[in-house]
Amino acid sequence: MSQTPPLRADIEAFPVEQDGRQLLGLRDPAGYTSSVVLLPGTLLAVVSLFDGQRSVVDIQAELMRRHGELVQGEEIEQLVGALDEHGFLDSPRFAERRRAVDRAFLTAPTRPAAHAGGAYAADPDELRRVMDGFFTAPGGPGGPAREHTPIGRRGPSLRGLIAPHIDFHRGGPAYAWAYRDLVERSDADCFVIFGTCHAGMRDPFVLTRKDYATPLGPAPVDQSFVDALAGRVQHDCFASELAHRGEHSIEFQAVFLRYLFEGRREFTIVPVLASFAHEALARGQGPEDDPRVPRFLDALAETMATSGRKVVVIAGADLAHVGPRFGDPTPIEPDELQRIAQADRAMLAAVEDGDARAFFRSIAADGDRRRICGFSPIYALLRTLGSGRGEVKHYGQWPDPQAVVTYASVIF
Repeated sequence: MSQTPPLRADIEAFPVEQDGRQLLGLRDPAGYTSSVVLLPGTLLAVVSLFDGQRSVVDIQAELMRRHGELVQGEEIEQLVGALDEHGFLDSPRFAERRRAVDRAFLTAPTRPAAHAGGAYAADPDELRRVMDGFFTAPGGPGGPAREHTPIGRRGPSLRGLIAPHIDFHRGGPAYAWAYRDLVERSDADCFVIFGTCHAGMRDPFVLTRKDYATPLGPAPVDQSFVDALAGRVQHDCFASELAHRGEHSIEFQAVFLRYLFEGRREFTIVPVLASFAHEALARGQGPEDDPRVPRFLDALAETMATSGRKVVVIAGADLAHVGPRFGDPTPIEPDELQRIAQADRAMLAAVEDGDARAFFRSIAADGDRRRICGFSPIYALLRTLGSGRGEVKHYGQWPDPQAVVTYASVIF
């Protein structure tokens, strides 16, 4: 009898409480399926045996051995069919789905607005209204600030900023704290955007030449800048380009830039997904022991210096990710939020100092216990800027006991 396809290795599992029941959620961080599957404990035991080595009969026998319970073959086959239909199994059906999705992205002239209509409004007027509210909401910086204020009214020109990539409805005012200073203290016309690659990738950095579509119009890629940078790096900067397809960390920054400058200023972006700091920490190495990392960052600094453009560097980066959804054994109690904030603030002191290596050491000291999601983009921004102090404008937490996410807005 044929073996059942295995559960895909890159599927993310997380606990869910629904109507007093403890369930396990499955979702695809790579975005090949938008479905989320909720499994009760009885089915979890079945799915745990989908390893590609067992047939339905083998699974029945193992369940009987472990739990003394006979699960009907038809139930197992129905579960296999449902998971396969939605793209959760590593099967020929999924391989075809992945090829079709990848082919559509690579042949598209632009990078689609993958999260429009989900994480933020697809209707332009509704999106503008919501984003205006980020400035005027409780905890916001005031505004809105889409009208350009001359540089010098609020201090020196900005060189860089860190903004969250948390969903707008959770952290919208934090974006406003970062981007208000940008619109009032910068006349930049090119924005290098470092974003977290949540699904990971084999390359430390990856570029794309595709303009980022948004409901407010495209955020165009600076083609000449990208070509010059790729030429200096001396390795393939597009090998993992598919990672741009569904990743939101850059998309949310592109949407905010379009909102700020719509009809007011032409600009370009240089979208750079990054994934190297966690990998270095796991190997017990420094962030630049992989020679591709300093090679890219040095090439970026040289390209910025010779581009003739007014460039601001942006990191789309959240901070801590703690709680059962991220692998912790117990929910986060309210009194723990202060401990998390203290640890974040200590880490942000290195960020304000503009010290990339001290930032890396601050996370490595406890083995990245808080799972700093913006590890790579923040390091890359600090290393690219090279010097100068930052200022934390806003710090926030999304305090769900199952999944606490923290974030900050920092300007340089």
